[in-house]
Amino acid sequence: MSTSARELAATVGPPPAVVAPEERVRQLREEIDWAAYLPPRAVDWRWRAGQAVKRVLDVLLAGTGLVVLSPALAVTAVLVKATSPGPVLYPWRVLGHRARPFVGYKFRTMVEDADQQKARMLHRNEMSGPVFKLRDDPRITPLGRFLRRYSLDELPQLWSVLVGDMSLVGPRPPSAEEFAAFAPWQCGKLAVVPGITCIWQVNGRSEISDFDRWARLDMDYIQNWSLALDLRLLAATLPAVVSARGAY
Repeated sequence: MSTSARELAATVGPPPAVVAPEERVRQLREEIDWAAYLPPRAVDWRWRAGQAVKRVLDVLLAGTGLVVLSPALAVTAVLVKATSPGPVLYPWRVLGHRARPFVGYKFRTMVEDADQQKARMLHRNEMSGPVFKLRDDPRITPLGRFLRRYSLDELPQLWSVLVGDMSLVGPRPPSAEEFAAFAPWQCGKLAVVPGITCIWQVNGRSEISDFDRWARLDMDYIQNWSLALDLRLLAATLPAVVSARGAY
């Protein structure tokens, strides 16, 4: 190394250490003023009472759904196991309220080593921002494509709603890797309990390929939240699922 190169290296110093996504999430969880992302009325007793009613509705509807849909859940589990090697359920490691990690479950819709294959496919991402979406993802199994088309793979998430990690309605929970790459304003998505459905899901889902727009829809939901809004979104979810618009 020449003298000038040594002097430059001494000036610049070693490259900054790469922070693991999990460590970055821990830092953000402690630094973020979560209340700042909520509307001013969130300090009012009416907001807190509404949130309590929302939780009661979540428990009642999720519990009822698990019981009523248990035959469909059982049949789907058998089909997943019979049509491709691997576990029936995919452990969905994501972040919940105020970036607290939890493990949810979906019916497995991809080949067994899908997560290992993802790194080789990032250049094909069709979603702008930190979220990965690919319409013709080769990792998806034939049955998985059908399950995703009609959101049947997400039915096990009713358990996450029942235990309180999720709500029926709320912003979609991100992974640690996604959250670590969020812009500061996008972190506000997790100022409330995440949900199975929200404004994004009933307005085209993956047809909205701009993550900034997706995040703004979630922030609009938080700012305008009410029990009436939740009921309207739940009512709009079934037609959106049946139409399969933007589902892949």
